[in-house]
Order: sequence, then structure tokens, then C-alpha cells
Amino acid sequence: MIYITIVAGIFLAEFFGKSYIEKHKKEGKEEPVWGGRIVIRKYHNRGAFLNAGEGRSSVVAVLSFSLTVCVAVFFLLTGRQKGKYMMKTGLALLLGGALSNTYDRLKRKYVVDYFSFGVKWKRLRNIVFNISDFCILAGTLLTVLGQEETL
Repeated sequence: MIYITIVAGIFLAEFFGKSYIEKHKKEGKEEPVWGGRIVIRKYHNRGAFLNAGEGRSSVVAVLSFSLTVCVAVFFLLTGRQKGKYMMKTGLALLLGGALSNTYDRLKRKYVVDYFSFGVKWKRLRNIVFNISDFCILAGTLLTVLGQEETL
């Protein structure tokens, strides 16, 4: 099934990518790439998005695990339905990203974020992301839009 491949691909790509960042990059050091459009920098996020709940990492981990299980159940139930390709793709992206970040929270006790955008707007430039964050965002949007999808 293509959707399981998407989930596994995201998880494995992030697993090896984050492991590389952990081993080869120093926290606080910035490395501009693509003409400065992207900045590689290792950051340990001990909370959720934008460090929300940073002082309560165990609560964030339990919440992350619980939501990931809910998404996994919904993914499995939806996978048996005919059609709903947009929703299935969205759930696959969402689950792959959620599994990766939840794994980090449970195993490392923080999520490895590793790139920023080299833009003029300082608030956006200071946020550090990982690919899973974008998979979760895109997956959520596709899942919601896919609710209206017909067979």
C-alpha cells in the first residue's frame, strides 16, 4: 500500500536525517545553504510547536503519543475505504510526521529541529523546523480537505 510507504518513508528519512544532525552539527552553529534561503542549525525542542509546554515535556510526550495513536487508528480505518485519496494521503503525511516527532519525544526527551528560513522577517527566521513539522501541517490540511472528497 502506497500510504504505508509514505508513512515509513517520512519516519525513516527523519530518523536518519535527525541522527545525522545530532552527530555532525553543533547546537547554535548556523550553516546557510541554497544561497542563504535555508539555514541548517540544530535545535533541541523540549516542548511542542514554538516550545509550547517546554517545562512540561512529559505531559507533551503523553499528549503527542495519544494523538499519534488516534491518527494511526483513523489512518487504519480510512485505509480500508474506497476512494478518499486526498484524505488517505493527508493521514499518511500526518502520521509519518507525528511518529517521527513522537519517537524523538519518547526516546530523546526532545525533538530534533534542524532548519530555518533565511528570510528578513526575524520572527520566522528564528523558528527552527524539521521535515516532520511540514508533513504534519500538509497532512492536516489534506485530511481536512479530503473530508469532502467523493468516491
